[in-house]
Amino acid sequence: MTALIIFGCFILVGLVVFQMSKINEMIKRIKGEEAALEQSNNNTAWALLAFMIVFLVATVYSAYHYKNFMLGYGPLLPASEHASYIDGLFNVTLWATGIVFIITHILLFYFAWKYKYTKGAKALYMPHDNKLEVIWTAAPAVVMAYLVINGLVVWNKVMSDVVPNDNHIEIEATGMQFAWILRYPGLDGKLGTRDFKLITATNDLGQDWNDPKNQDDFKPDEIVLPKGRKVRVRITSRDVLHSFYLPHFKVKMDAVPGLPTYFVFTPTITSEEYKMNLKKYPEWNVPADPTDPAGKKKWETFTFELACAELCGSSHFAMRRPVRVVTSEQYDAWVKAQGSYYMANVRENADDPNKGKVIPMDSKFKKEDAAEKPAGEVTDSTKSEVKVQ
Repeated sequence: MTALIIFGCFILVGLVVFQMSKINEMIKRIKGEEAALEQSNNNTAWALLAFMIVFLVATVYSAYHYKNFMLGYGPLLPASEHASYIDGLFNVTLWATGIVFIITHILLFYFAWKYKYTKGAKALYMPHDNKLEVIWTAAPAVVMAYLVINGLVVWNKVMSDVVPNDNHIEIEATGMQFAWILRYPGLDGKLGTRDFKLITATNDLGQDWNDPKNQDDFKPDEIVLPKGRKVRVRITSRDVLHSFYLPHFKVKMDAVPGLPTYFVFTPTITSEEYKMNLKKYPEWNVPADPTDPAGKKKWETFTFELACAELCGSSHFAMRRPVRVVTSEQYDAWVKAQGSYYMANVRENADDPNKGKVIPMDSKFKKEDAAEKPAGEVTDSTKSEVKVQ
């Protein structure tokens, strides 16, 4: 039924256009070809002038109306240190191109109105004007040079790597269809080495278990970051192109198979502080679930997220992970509470190259396991269970 109505509408529009053309032909015959042409041009010129006014007003209004839904404006504050550089670059570019956009569109439609066909009017012939050519060549060149240089300055600031003795943490994100494998260093603060030849069912990243730095690494289901501390993310891919994207932090870097990349940034606001800021805005105080008016508000359910910004396959949309920013104390406590992937899934199994050998991690985890046992409970000194939280 809907398709029939749509088809009928097309037929009706076609009949209206046909009838208007017939009426236009009749007017031409009555008034004469030249008079009809002059009237048609006059109507078109005024219509273009009206369109210019409506178009520019709608452009400015829509930009203002939807500003609170754009990152970096309104409630969606930038959540990283370098984001202010990027926002500043965008704002400068917006003002430069926005002014040109408004001026050129006003002139475009104004000229269409002013120089409409008028009987007896003569066109001005101006074959050459050195002053005009210098102005319209030099002005854009100066603006473009400034934007490019400013962009390079911001790029160098944003893409700078860590330096020796930097107080930073280093984590790893590996993209695959269709998930992110996250890896954190343990208490030693160092990520272990990898080799793709070592990838197995229990070693999806190809970690070298002979490297002691690997033995306390852990793989959480979420990204947890400390506020005010520099974070270096190693980014790689196991199969196709992916893109590591943290929109609120202005972090975006492609994950390329066989070509490791990285991004360094510093979170400046915790997740709870971000929620408190969102709470100030009416549009964030509506129910998160419209079908449950008594449920949590939209600001209460907010969370930072990791997404893939590269169309990587049919389930591309599923590559999402929650991101949580906490205080340094909370972060350190969270790291201590995590269990080693190696000790929980590889130790003393067939894939363990250290099977039957005593390694420093054994005594460490036996002590932790014993500390968690209730007083008076007998412990088995030959076993150590570790939970991956």
